[in-house]
Amino acid sequence: MPNLDLTVDIVLPQDRAQAVLVGRVWRPEVGGPALVVLRGDDVVDISSTAPTCSELMNGDDPLGVATAAAGETVSTVAEILANTPTDDRDGSKPWFLSPIDLQAVKACGVTFAESMIERVIEEQAKGDASAADKIRQEIAEKIGADLSKITPGSDEAEALKAALIERGMWSQYLEVGIGPYAEVFTKAPPMSSVGVGADVGLHPISSWNNPEPEITLVVSAAGRIVGAMLGNDVNLRDVEGRSALLLGKAKDNNGSAAVGPFVRLFDDAFTLDDVRSAELALRVEGKDQFVLDGHSSMRKISRDVADLVSQTIGPTHQYPDGVVLMTGTLFAPTKDRGAPGQGFTHADGDIVSISTPRLGTLINRVGRSDAIAPWTFGTGALMRNLAKRGLI
Repeated sequence: MPNLDLTVDIVLPQDRAQAVLVGRVWRPEVGGPALVVLRGDDVVDISSTAPTCSELMNGDDPLGVATAAAGETVSTVAEILANTPTDDRDGSKPWFLSPIDLQAVKACGVTFAESMIERVIEEQAKGDASAADKIRQEIAEKIGADLSKITPGSDEAEALKAALIERGMWSQYLEVGIGPYAEVFTKAPPMSSVGVGADVGLHPISSWNNPEPEITLVVSAAGRIVGAMLGNDVNLRDVEGRSALLLGKAKDNNGSAAVGPFVRLFDDAFTLDDVRSAELALRVEGKDQFVLDGHSSMRKISRDVADLVSQTIGPTHQYPDGVVLMTGTLFAPTKDRGAPGQGFTHADGDIVSISTPRLGTLINRVGRSDAIAPWTFGTGALMRNLAKRGLI
Protein backbone atom coordinates (compact mmCIF):
# COMPACT_ATOMS: atom_id res chain seq x y z
CA MET A 1 0.00 0.00 0.00
CA PRO A 2 1.43 3.44 -0.90
CA ASN A 3 2.29 5.65 2.05
CA LEU A 4 2.11 9.35 2.80
CA ASP A 5 5.81 10.20 2.63
CA LEU A 6 5.94 13.54 4.44
CA THR A 7 9.61 14.44 4.66
CA VAL A 8 11.21 17.86 4.55
CA ASP A 9 12.99 17.16 1.27
CA ILE A 10 9.77 16.07 -0.44
CA VAL A 11 7.24 18.52 1.00
CA LEU A 12 9.18 21.80 1.12
CA PRO A 13 10.29 23.87 -1.90
CA GLN A 14 13.68 23.06 -3.37
CA ASP A 15 14.86 26.60 -2.54
CA ARG A 16 13.31 26.52 0.93
CA ALA A 17 16.24 28.40 2.46
CA GLN A 18 15.16 31.48 0.47
CA ALA A 19 11.40 30.98 0.86
CA VAL A 20 9.10 32.72 3.34
CA LEU A 21 6.61 29.96 4.19
CA VAL A 22 3.47 30.45 6.27
CA GLY A 23 1.28 27.66 7.62
CA ARG A 24 -1.02 26.59 10.40
CA VAL A 25 -0.46 23.96 13.09
CA TRP A 26 -2.91 22.30 15.44
CA ARG A 27 -1.57 22.71 18.98
CA PRO A 28 -3.19 20.17 21.32
CA GLU A 29 -2.12 22.05 24.44
CA VAL A 30 -4.30 25.04 23.48
CA GLY A 31 -6.99 23.03 21.71
CA GLY A 32 -6.76 25.01 18.52
CA PRO A 33 -4.74 26.22 15.54
CA ALA A 34 -1.70 28.47 15.49
CA LEU A 35 -0.37 30.58 12.65
CA VAL A 36 3.25 29.63 12.03
CA VAL A 37 6.22 30.52 9.87
CA LEU A 38 9.07 28.19 8.98
CA ARG A 39 12.47 29.46 10.06
CA GLY A 40 15.24 27.08 9.18
CA ASP A 41 14.34 23.72 10.70
CA ASP A 42 11.92 25.28 13.20
CA VAL A 43 8.19 25.95 13.14
CA VAL A 44 7.54 29.24 14.92
CA ASP A 45 4.11 30.27 16.29
CA ILE A 46 3.45 33.98 15.51
CA SER A 47 -0.19 33.97 16.65
CA SER A 48 0.49 36.68 19.22
CA THR A 49 1.23 39.04 16.32
CA ALA A 50 -1.23 37.67 13.73
CA PRO A 51 -3.85 35.30 15.21
CA THR A 52 -5.13 34.18 11.79
CA CYS A 53 -3.74 33.70 8.30
CA SER A 54 -6.45 36.04 7.05
CA GLU A 55 -5.25 38.87 9.28
CA LEU A 56 -1.64 38.39 8.20
CA MET A 57 -2.46 38.37 4.48
CA ASN A 58 -4.77 41.41 4.79
CA GLY A 59 -2.10 43.51 6.49
CA ASP A 60 -0.01 46.19 4.84
CA ASP A 61 3.17 44.09 4.93
CA PRO A 62 2.58 40.31 5.24
CA LEU A 63 6.16 39.59 4.19
CA GLY A 64 7.65 41.93 6.76
CA VAL A 65 5.49 40.60 9.57
CA ALA A 66 6.14 36.97 8.71
CA THR A 67 9.86 37.60 8.52
CA ALA A 68 10.31 39.70 11.64
CA ALA A 69 7.54 38.74 14.08
CA ALA A 70 8.66 37.30 17.38
CA GLY A 71 7.23 33.92 18.23
CA GLU A 72 7.41 30.63 20.06
CA THR A 73 9.16 27.62 18.55
CA VAL A 74 6.63 24.77 18.48
CA SER A 75 8.83 21.99 17.12
CA THR A 76 10.85 21.15 14.03
CA VAL A 77 9.35 20.94 10.56
CA ALA A 78 10.39 17.29 10.27
CA GLU A 79 8.77 16.28 13.58
CA ILE A 80 5.46 17.97 12.80
CA LEU A 81 5.36 16.56 9.26
CA ALA A 82 5.95 13.09 10.65
CA ASN A 83 2.96 13.52 12.99
CA THR A 84 0.60 14.95 10.36
CA PRO A 85 -0.81 11.82 8.62
CA THR A 86 -3.96 10.71 10.43
CA ASP A 87 -2.93 7.03 10.43
CA ASP A 88 0.18 7.59 12.55
CA ARG A 89 -0.75 10.70 14.51
CA ASP A 90 -0.01 11.21 18.18
CA GLY A 91 -2.87 13.43 19.33
CA SER A 92 -0.73 14.95 22.09
CA LYS A 93 1.70 16.45 19.55
CA PRO A 94 1.17 19.19 16.90
CA TRP A 95 0.34 18.52 13.26
CA PHE A 96 0.01 20.66 10.15
CA LEU A 97 -3.35 21.97 8.95
CA SER A 98 -4.48 23.79 5.84
CA PRO A 99 -2.41 27.00 5.80
CA ILE A 100 -5.50 29.22 5.38
CA ASP A 101 -8.45 29.90 7.64
CA LEU A 102 -11.06 32.68 7.21
CA GLN A 103 -10.50 33.30 3.51
CA ALA A 104 -13.17 32.28 1.00
CA VAL A 105 -12.01 29.43 -1.23
CA LYS A 106 -12.81 30.11 -4.89
CA ALA A 107 -11.81 28.24 -8.04
CA CYS A 108 -11.66 28.85 -11.77
CA GLY A 109 -12.80 26.35 -14.35
CA VAL A 110 -11.82 25.68 -17.97
CA THR A 111 -8.85 28.05 -18.02
CA PHE A 112 -6.82 25.67 -20.23
CA ALA A 113 -7.81 24.64 -23.75
CA GLU A 114 -7.05 20.93 -23.30
CA SER A 115 -9.03 20.54 -20.10
CA MET A 116 -11.79 22.70 -21.61
CA ILE A 117 -12.34 20.06 -24.28
CA GLU A 118 -12.59 17.41 -21.55
CA ARG A 119 -15.34 19.45 -19.88
CA VAL A 120 -17.20 19.51 -23.20
CA ILE A 121 -16.79 15.73 -23.40
CA GLU A 122 -18.21 15.34 -19.87
CA GLU A 123 -21.22 17.39 -20.91
CA GLN A 124 -21.75 15.49 -24.15
CA ALA A 125 -21.35 12.14 -22.36
CA LYS A 126 -23.85 13.12 -19.65
CA GLY A 127 -21.45 11.79 -17.03
CA ASP A 128 -21.00 8.38 -18.69
CA ALA A 129 -17.27 7.55 -18.70
CA SER A 130 -17.73 4.72 -21.22
CA ALA A 131 -18.97 7.18 -23.87
CA ALA A 132 -16.13 9.67 -23.45
CA ASP A 133 -13.55 8.15 -25.80
CA LYS A 134 -15.86 8.14 -28.84
CA ILE A 135 -17.04 11.68 -28.17
CA ARG A 136 -13.43 12.81 -27.76
CA GLN A 137 -12.66 11.62 -31.29
CA GLU A 138 -15.79 13.24 -32.74
CA ILE A 139 -15.03 16.61 -31.14
CA ALA A 140 -11.45 16.55 -32.43
CA GLU A 141 -12.74 15.95 -35.95
CA LYS A 142 -15.38 18.69 -35.80
CA ILE A 143 -13.55 21.48 -33.96
CA GLY A 144 -10.10 21.05 -35.42
CA ALA A 145 -8.84 24.46 -34.29
CA ASP A 146 -6.08 24.86 -31.71
CA LEU A 147 -8.13 26.54 -29.03
CA SER A 148 -5.03 27.31 -26.94
CA LYS A 149 -4.07 30.01 -29.45
CA ILE A 150 -7.39 31.84 -29.19
CA THR A 151 -7.62 34.82 -26.83
CA PRO A 152 -10.80 34.61 -24.71
CA GLY A 153 -13.26 37.35 -25.60
CA SER A 154 -11.50 38.29 -28.84
CA ASP A 155 -13.11 38.75 -32.27
CA GLU A 156 -11.50 35.45 -33.28
CA ALA A 157 -13.17 33.73 -30.33
CA GLU A 158 -16.54 35.19 -31.30
CA ALA A 159 -16.11 33.95 -34.88
CA LEU A 160 -15.28 30.45 -33.61
CA LYS A 161 -18.32 30.57 -31.35
CA ALA A 162 -20.55 31.34 -34.33
CA ALA A 163 -19.01 28.48 -36.35
CA LEU A 164 -19.43 25.97 -33.50
CA ILE A 165 -23.05 26.98 -32.94
CA GLU A 166 -23.69 26.37 -36.62
CA ARG A 167 -22.18 22.88 -36.27
CA GLY A 168 -24.17 22.14 -33.13
CA MET A 169 -20.99 21.96 -31.04
CA TRP A 170 -21.33 25.01 -28.79
CA SER A 171 -21.09 24.34 -25.04
CA GLN A 172 -21.40 26.18 -21.76
CA TYR A 173 -17.77 25.19 -21.15
CA LEU A 174 -16.62 26.83 -24.36
CA GLU A 175 -18.55 29.93 -23.28
CA VAL A 176 -16.35 30.41 -20.23
CA GLY A 177 -13.28 28.97 -21.93
CA ILE A 178 -13.06 31.38 -24.85
CA GLY A 179 -15.78 33.91 -23.97
CA PRO A 180 -15.13 37.23 -22.18
CA TYR A 181 -15.97 36.02 -18.67
CA ALA A 182 -14.06 33.42 -16.67
CA GLU A 183 -15.79 30.71 -14.68
CA VAL A 184 -15.26 31.45 -10.99
CA PHE A 185 -17.14 29.38 -8.45
CA THR A 186 -17.12 28.82 -4.70
CA LYS A 187 -15.04 25.74 -4.02
CA ALA A 188 -15.37 25.50 -0.25
CA PRO A 189 -16.49 27.50 2.78
CA PRO A 190 -13.89 29.26 4.96
CA MET A 191 -12.19 26.90 7.44
CA SER A 192 -13.16 23.75 5.50
CA SER A 193 -10.06 23.20 3.35
CA VAL A 194 -7.57 20.47 4.26
CA GLY A 195 -3.78 20.56 4.14
CA VAL A 196 -0.81 18.36 3.43
CA GLY A 197 -1.14 14.81 4.76
CA ALA A 198 -4.91 15.01 5.17
CA ASP A 199 -7.47 12.77 3.49
CA VAL A 200 -9.35 14.25 0.53
CA GLY A 201 -12.94 13.23 -0.03
CA LEU A 202 -14.99 11.89 -2.94
CA HIS A 203 -18.77 11.90 -2.71
CA PRO A 204 -19.93 8.24 -2.61
CA ILE A 205 -22.31 8.75 -5.56
CA SER A 206 -19.38 9.32 -7.93
CA SER A 207 -17.76 6.63 -10.07
CA TRP A 208 -15.81 8.95 -12.45
CA ASN A 209 -13.58 11.49 -10.76
CA ASN A 210 -10.06 12.88 -10.68
CA PRO A 211 -7.63 15.22 -8.96
CA GLU A 212 -7.05 18.69 -10.41
CA PRO A 213 -3.54 20.03 -9.68
CA GLU A 214 -3.59 23.82 -9.56
CA ILE A 215 -1.66 26.88 -8.49
CA THR A 216 -3.68 28.61 -5.80
CA LEU A 217 -3.27 32.35 -5.26
CA VAL A 218 -3.62 34.05 -1.88
CA VAL A 219 -5.31 37.42 -2.26
CA SER A 220 -5.85 40.16 0.31
CA ALA A 221 -9.17 41.91 0.89
CA ALA A 222 -7.78 44.80 -1.16
CA GLY A 223 -7.31 42.47 -4.15
CA ARG A 224 -3.52 42.29 -3.85
CA ILE A 225 -1.95 38.91 -4.68
CA VAL A 226 0.43 38.29 -1.78
CA GLY A 227 1.45 34.66 -2.20
CA ALA A 228 0.78 31.26 -3.71
CA MET A 229 0.46 27.59 -2.84
CA LEU A 230 -0.65 24.36 -4.46
CA GLY A 231 -4.20 23.10 -4.62
CA ASN A 232 -6.22 20.02 -5.50
CA ASP A 233 -9.64 20.99 -6.84
CA VAL A 234 -11.03 17.47 -6.44
CA ASN A 235 -13.62 16.94 -9.18
CA LEU A 236 -16.49 14.50 -9.78
CA ARG A 237 -16.60 14.26 -13.57
CA ASP A 238 -19.77 12.20 -13.77
CA VAL A 239 -21.73 14.51 -11.48
CA GLU A 240 -20.69 17.73 -13.21
CA GLY A 241 -21.23 16.08 -16.60
CA ARG A 242 -24.88 15.36 -15.84
CA SER A 243 -25.70 19.03 -15.36
CA ALA A 244 -23.86 22.28 -14.69
CA LEU A 245 -26.43 22.88 -11.95
CA LEU A 246 -24.80 20.03 -10.02
CA LEU A 247 -21.48 21.90 -9.81
CA GLY A 248 -21.88 22.40 -6.06
CA LYS A 249 -22.30 18.67 -5.48
CA ALA A 250 -19.40 17.90 -7.84
CA LYS A 251 -17.00 20.37 -6.24
CA ASP A 252 -17.88 21.10 -2.61
CA ASN A 253 -17.81 18.05 -0.35
CA ASN A 254 -16.07 17.10 2.86
CA GLY A 255 -12.31 17.13 2.18
CA SER A 256 -12.67 18.12 -1.48
CA ALA A 257 -10.45 21.23 -1.30
CA ALA A 258 -6.81 20.52 -0.45
CA VAL A 259 -4.30 23.39 -0.35
CA GLY A 260 -0.71 23.85 0.75
CA PRO A 261 1.64 22.60 1.90
CA PHE A 262 2.40 26.21 2.86
CA VAL A 263 1.68 29.69 1.57
CA ARG A 264 4.82 31.05 -0.06
CA LEU A 265 4.82 34.83 0.20
CA PHE A 266 5.96 36.91 -2.75
CA ASP A 267 9.34 38.60 -2.39
CA ASP A 268 12.36 39.39 -4.57
CA ALA A 269 13.12 35.66 -4.94
CA PHE A 270 9.57 34.54 -5.78
CA THR A 271 7.09 36.63 -7.76
CA LEU A 272 3.91 36.34 -9.77
CA ASP A 273 6.05 35.71 -12.86
CA ASP A 274 7.29 32.52 -11.19
CA VAL A 275 3.65 31.44 -10.90
CA ARG A 276 3.06 32.25 -14.57
CA SER A 277 5.92 29.96 -15.60
CA ALA A 278 5.31 27.15 -13.08
CA GLU A 279 5.28 23.52 -14.22
CA LEU A 280 3.18 21.26 -12.00
CA ALA A 281 3.71 17.51 -11.74
CA LEU A 282 1.03 15.11 -10.57
CA ARG A 283 1.39 11.50 -9.47
CA VAL A 284 -1.36 9.12 -8.37
CA GLU A 285 -0.35 5.82 -6.76
CA GLY A 286 -3.00 3.23 -5.98
CA LYS A 287 -3.22 0.20 -3.74
CA ASP A 288 -3.80 -1.75 -6.97
CA GLN A 289 -0.27 -0.77 -8.15
CA PHE A 290 -1.78 1.65 -10.66
CA VAL A 291 0.38 4.73 -11.28
CA LEU A 292 -0.67 7.84 -13.15
CA ASP A 293 1.72 10.67 -13.96
CA GLY A 294 0.54 13.98 -15.36
CA HIS A 295 1.45 17.62 -15.56
CA SER A 296 -0.04 21.09 -15.85
CA SER A 297 1.91 24.00 -17.33
CA MET A 298 0.91 27.49 -16.28
CA ARG A 299 2.49 28.75 -19.51
CA LYS A 300 -0.49 27.28 -21.37
CA ILE A 301 -3.22 29.01 -19.38
CA SER A 302 -5.73 30.88 -21.53
CA ARG A 303 -6.22 33.80 -19.16
CA ASP A 304 -3.54 35.56 -17.13
CA VAL A 305 -3.76 34.82 -13.42
CA ALA A 306 -4.03 38.53 -12.59
CA ASP A 307 -7.09 38.73 -14.85
CA LEU A 308 -8.64 35.78 -13.02
CA VAL A 309 -8.14 37.60 -9.71
CA SER A 310 -9.65 40.83 -11.09
CA GLN A 311 -12.71 38.85 -12.20
CA THR A 312 -13.04 37.38 -8.70
CA ILE A 313 -12.58 40.34 -6.36
CA GLY A 314 -13.22 44.03 -7.01
CA PRO A 315 -15.99 46.66 -7.01
CA THR A 316 -18.71 44.06 -7.70
CA HIS A 317 -17.57 41.46 -5.15
CA GLN A 318 -15.66 42.03 -1.94
CA TYR A 319 -14.03 39.54 0.45
CA PRO A 320 -13.32 41.28 3.76
CA ASP A 321 -11.33 38.31 5.04
CA GLY A 322 -9.45 37.82 1.79
CA VAL A 323 -9.80 35.07 -0.79
CA VAL A 324 -7.76 32.18 -2.17
CA LEU A 325 -8.22 31.33 -5.82
CA MET A 326 -7.50 28.03 -7.55
CA THR A 327 -6.53 29.04 -11.08
CA GLY A 328 -7.49 25.93 -13.05
CA THR A 329 -5.62 22.98 -14.49
CA LEU A 330 -4.34 21.66 -17.80
CA PHE A 331 -4.61 18.11 -16.43
CA ALA A 332 -7.53 15.95 -17.59
CA PRO A 333 -6.64 12.23 -17.30
CA THR A 334 -7.69 9.81 -20.03
CA LYS A 335 -5.44 6.83 -19.15
CA ASP A 336 -7.55 3.71 -18.65
CA ARG A 337 -7.48 2.29 -15.15
CA GLY A 338 -9.93 -0.54 -15.66
CA ALA A 339 -11.64 -1.66 -18.83
CA PRO A 340 -10.53 -0.11 -22.15
CA GLY A 341 -12.32 3.15 -22.85
CA GLN A 342 -13.29 3.69 -19.21
CA GLY A 343 -10.54 6.26 -18.59
CA PHE A 344 -9.20 7.20 -15.17
CA THR A 345 -11.05 7.38 -11.90
CA HIS A 346 -9.85 7.34 -8.30
CA ALA A 347 -9.81 4.30 -6.06
CA ASP A 348 -10.05 4.39 -2.29
CA GLY A 349 -6.59 4.83 -0.76
CA ASP A 350 -4.95 6.53 -3.74
CA ILE A 351 -2.02 8.77 -2.83
CA VAL A 352 -2.05 12.04 -4.78
CA SER A 353 1.12 14.14 -4.99
CA ILE A 354 1.08 17.57 -6.63
CA SER A 355 4.42 19.34 -6.86
CA THR A 356 6.38 22.20 -8.35
CA PRO A 357 9.93 23.12 -7.29
CA ARG A 358 9.17 26.58 -5.89
CA LEU A 359 6.11 25.56 -3.84
CA GLY A 360 6.94 22.03 -2.72
CA THR A 361 4.62 19.03 -2.73
CA LEU A 362 1.01 18.70 -1.61
CA ILE A 363 0.37 15.06 -0.69
CA ASN A 364 -3.02 13.60 0.26
CA ARG A 365 -4.76 10.24 0.50
CA VAL A 366 -8.11 9.71 -1.22
CA GLY A 367 -11.15 8.51 0.70
CA ARG A 368 -14.91 8.94 0.70
CA SER A 369 -16.31 12.22 1.93
CA ASP A 370 -18.63 10.36 4.30
CA ALA A 371 -15.85 8.14 5.69
CA ILE A 372 -12.92 10.52 6.22
CA ALA A 373 -12.72 12.77 9.28
CA PRO A 374 -15.69 15.17 9.34
CA TRP A 375 -15.24 18.95 9.36
CA THR A 376 -15.99 20.04 12.93
CA PHE A 377 -13.84 23.11 13.66
CA GLY A 378 -15.45 26.10 11.94
CA THR A 379 -15.30 29.88 12.21
CA GLY A 380 -17.25 30.01 15.47
CA ALA A 381 -14.95 27.46 17.09
CA LEU A 382 -11.91 29.43 15.92
CA MET A 383 -13.22 32.69 17.39
CA ARG A 384 -14.03 31.07 20.72
CA ASN A 385 -10.61 29.41 20.87
CA LEU A 386 -8.71 32.61 20.02
CA ALA A 387 -10.75 34.55 22.59
CA LYS A 388 -10.03 31.96 25.27
CA ARG A 389 -6.31 32.28 24.50
CA GLY A 390 -6.50 36.09 24.72
CA LEU A 391 -5.51 36.56 21.06
CA ILE A 392 -8.59 38.54 20.07
